[in-house]
Amino acid sequence: MNDLNKPAAPPRATTLEIGEEAAAQRIDNFLLKRLRGVPKSHVYRVLRSGEVRVNSGRVAPDYRLRIGDRVRVPPVRVSSAVKPAKPAEFPTVFEDGALLVIDKPAGVAVHGGSGVSFGVIESLRAS
Repeated sequence: MNDLNKPAAPPRATTLEIGEEAAAQRIDNFLLKRLRGVPKSHVYRVLRSGEVRVNSGRVAPDYRLRIGDRVRVPPVRVSSAVKPAKPAEFPTVFEDGALLVIDKPAGVAVHGGSGVSFGVIESLRAS
């Protein structure tokens, strides 16, 4: 049978054993350092919900790790780094000391925000 038709295996939890380098560190700070790219709010959510376990038990975010603790970290999605958009060049129609008129194509945002990382204003500032 074709392997492409099989569903992907669900991600599994990771179990870590704490050594000297992480001893006496708070669990929330340990996870924030370990799970780079995961929003801080998500780290605290998995801690509060009990998905993170230390020695098979729930812990508070201020729990201090000890040498030999076994930390169960649930599978979390790490966001990939988003490359910023390259500044676009817009043809100048008219320019004087107080006014700049450009030929902006339809569909290009004027301001970045609400899911748009780069707009005309940011492009002009970058150039």
